[in-house]
Amino acid sequence: MDKQRLTLTALTLLPLAVACGTQPGSGSSSVGAGSTPANGVHASPVTGVHWTVDSLTVDGKTRKAPGSAYLRITEDGRVSGNLGCNGFGSTATVKGDRVDFGEIAMTDMGCQKGPMSFEESLGRTFGGGAMTTEVKGDGLTLTTDAGDRVSLTKENDASLYGTKWTVTALGDENVSRSLPKGVEGKAYFVFDKEHGTLSGSLGCNHASARATVRDGHITLGAAKTTRMMCDGSLMDTEKTLLGLFDGTVVYELDHRSLTLTSANGDVVSAVAGE
Repeated sequence: MDKQRLTLTALTLLPLAVACGTQPGSGSSSVGAGSTPANGVHASPVTGVHWTVDSLTVDGKTRKAPGSAYLRITEDGRVSGNLGCNGFGSTATVKGDRVDFGEIAMTDMGCQKGPMSFEESLGRTFGGGAMTTEVKGDGLTLTTDAGDRVSLTKENDASLYGTKWTVTALGDENVSRSLPKGVEGKAYFVFDKEHGTLSGSLGCNHASARATVRDGHITLGAAKTTRMMCDGSLMDTEKTLLGLFDGTVVYELDHRSLTLTSANGDVVSAVAGE
């Protein structure tokens, strides 16, 4: 895995690592299965779909995937996704019911031990040679010749509005860190289109503000918050999130992932909840 790892800066220079369909302020778009893109390559049931990784089975042992893990293969063989901690890009050759991934290029973000361990196993599985594909309904199973399996589920795009966006990581353009233990799942926000507001939890206190969405940007008013005191890790997360308010942030919506970048370079990553 170390030989495959690249820094985030290097990854963004590689065409194969560009997340297809990802644009500032918009969701994903892809050609549906069964269609024929301009390059004449016929779609496979596994291409043009955002597949959420559910679990990984290696040597008979099954592990549940982190919520951020996903895979997307375009009809022209470009691959993007997340291995559980880091994003990755690659290429794929799809022939019949077989898919073969090329060399994997990864970002280099530090995450907690669990997601890092999972992504190392998943990366080895994707890079271990051709895999057999089996699509049943909204489910996809990728199986290696040795019998290891990756189980995935088709997932529809989330709307910016009305979705509970759970904060998963904080950082900047170069480094992203998962929320500390005890904070995970506690910070979230919801955009209300009708009332033009954002509301949610900063991890400790609840907050709300005016929110105007336009041209890939969100202008947030001053935050109205409750006044509870919590432990250090919760308050540290809250302080970072409060920095988004009373200013304008750039947003990028990709399927069920949302990234907010403030004027001072702070990056907040969130995923769609139930």
